[in-house]
Amino acid sequence: MRVDKWLWAARCYKTRSLASDAVDGGKVKLNGSSVKPAKEVKIGDCLRIRAGDEERELIVKGLNEQRRPAPEAQLLYAETAESLCRRTRAAELRKLAPTPTADQKGRPTKRDRRQLNRLHES
Repeated sequence: MRVDKWLWAARCYKTRSLASDAVDGGKVKLNGSSVKPAKEVKIGDCLRIRAGDEERELIVKGLNEQRRPAPEAQLLYAETAESLCRRTRAAELRKLAPTPTADQKGRPTKRDRRQLNRLHES
């Protein structure tokens, strides 16, 4: 089964084209190496998926040609304990110390830009 198709069926990405773009962009590694979207996935393979700041390491447990409901899709993979621990630790850090501009959307206003400049100058 193709990597992009498996990622879509396992509900790691919303569409198959998004999965394909992620594989092309080097955000998905199969057994430690970059691959193309048409690379075949087998049971037991290890996929490392990076989305934004988050990185997941999944072991392929099953193959499914069709996209099934989320509870069935979760049976297609198992996340490694190290990956799960790393993600929970990162979530706790984000919760305790959020980035200052996380709530800001779009370009900074004139006032925001002046505040940023004052911070950078001191």
